[in-house]
Amino acid sequence: MATSTAAARREEARFAYDAFLKECPTSQLLARISDKWVGLIVCALGETDDRSLRYSDLGRKIPGVSQKMLTQTLRSLERDGLVTRHVTPTVPVRVNYRLTDLGSSLGLLLSSVKLWAETNFDEVNAHRDAYDRASAAS
Repeated sequence: MATSTAAARREEARFAYDAFLKECPTSQLLARISDKWVGLIVCALGETDDRSLRYSDLGRKIPGVSQKMLTQTLRSLERDGLVTRHVTPTVPVRVNYRLTDLGSSLGLLLSSVKLWAETNFDEVNAHRDAYDRASAAS
């Protein structure tokens, strides 16, 4: 039985998509989709009836996101094949964003995480308070 070096095992794992390895492309993808703005944008698009929103509607639906961050995030989602961009040549120009099938599959997961956060925030916050009180007492 042949043994391999740690470097050889890392190289093999990279091709097997092991997200625990820094060099693995899936690690980069996980970093992208775990971004706060990605999650909120994908969830916002997934909550609409036709899964399509105008740029300005997205900006209003997600308070706190700057135009720059919204634009950068939408471009990265489009590049990754999660969102499509449709421009209607009117005055002013109308730009709609829609989840692709791939984006919709991610949206199902992220909306579950969003729901978990909304449902469990009070309990998590109570644990934080208890931890902080115990830390301050010691």
